Amino acid sequence: MLACGLLTGCDYTVPLVTTPKIDIERSVLGLWQRSTEDGQTEQLLVLPLDKREYLVSYPSGSKDSMFARACLCRAADQTLVQLKWFGTGEGNVPEDNRVYQFVTYSVSGDRMTVRLLNSEVVRKDVASTHELAKAITANRDNPKLFEEGMVFTKVKK
Repeated sequence: MLACGLLTGCDYTVPLVTTPKIDIERSVLGLWQRSTEDGQTEQLLVLPLDKREYLVSYPSGSKDSMFARACLCRAADQTLVQLKWFGTGEGNVPEDNRVYQFVTYSVSGDRMTVRLLNSEVVRKDVASTHELAKAITANRDNPKLFEEGMVFTKVKK
């Protein structure tokens, strides 16, 4: 559920799933925020599109906001979120087919930790869904499979 920089430079060209089969987890729905190293606040908005897909906006509410469809999927015996970025708050759309990112997450109370699949471990040039899943599985025990976690706190209503 994270950003890929103005919709250019997202990591992958292939999805892990083409049709979502896992129901959404309702604990991730809502508005989340975190403080960056430079003292800024970033917001992450996660809304349900239907029973198996989310709408994600990050950083939500800013001029740089990006939008993705997201769904849960399985790889290497763990649940991941597949993000497909499709546009920005300024109306920009992807310039190429690198629109996919994959993250793992955990929710504990009002905190959510999100970790992005490390494209230095699972190469960006994987050519198929099968190759992507195989690369993730081959690296399942690699402590660098995912980037360092970003911690968000749920915004109270």
